[in-house]
Amino acid sequence: MALPKVGSIGEYIREQRQQAQISLRQLAAAAGVSNPYLSQIERGLRKPSAEILNQIAKGLRISSQALYVQAGLIEDREPPSDVITTIRADAHLSERQRQVLIDIYESFRKEKRAEDEQTSQNAHPRHDSEPDDVPLSEEFLAAIEPFAAPSRGGNVTQETKEG
Repeated sequence: MALPKVGSIGEYIREQRQQAQISLRQLAAAAGVSNPYLSQIERGLRKPSAEILNQIAKGLRISSQALYVQAGLIEDREPPSDVITTIRADAHLSERQRQVLIDIYESFRKEKRAEDEQTSQNAHPRHDSEPDDVPLSEEFLAAIEPFAAPSRGGNVTQETKEG
């Protein structure tokens, strides 16, 4: 995979900041960097360290990996899905809504890979036993909590619509 051009990390950060409708000052404060330094990064005059990229990613509420890939620090393992690209480009969603949708989509993909792996293992059975249910991460459960409905007993349960 070809690495991105040198100035593209700044352009990418600016694009993500504008999509999230965050001002340069707001992002600088959230990331713990100065306004001039962040401006220089966005204009391609400075190359941020991995630590600064991590702080910027937190401020933008995006994956640090996405910034690392754009900066050329790591290779992208898999091309971005059209679904994720579309979710990120949707201006009608808040950044939090985008991240929740991406998290849900990624969990479905992970589940599908596990199913495919299970099918492969059934073709070549192993003698050790493995649980059928894969527990959901606490991070994922926290992300979908606002979308869960309380049951009569006060416990939160997932609602699904089938139709």
